[in-house]
Amino acid sequence: MGVVTIRELARVVKGEFPDAEVSGFVGRSSSFEIEINGQLIFSKLELGGFPYEDDIMNVVQKAHDGQPLQKISKSRAPCVIM
Repeated sequence: MGVVTIRELARVVKGEFPDAEVSGFVGRSSSFEIEINGQLIFSKLELGGFPYEDDIMNVVQKAHDGQPLQKISKSRAPCVIM
């Protein structure tokens, strides 16, 4: 997955978990945050890049299974064009 958008993320999550509710809104400039059941699991502002799709899907699976959620701690390096 390249640049993550809420539409792409919603499509991927709904494809695997049809009963999931995925919503998004415009926030602060340069932000991209993911919450599951009110728990922040990813913040681009904290990690400096976008999440990996596999990491997102692993946390969604844990939420689906009723397991405790852990914050995603890695991200793709930011893209810098020189």
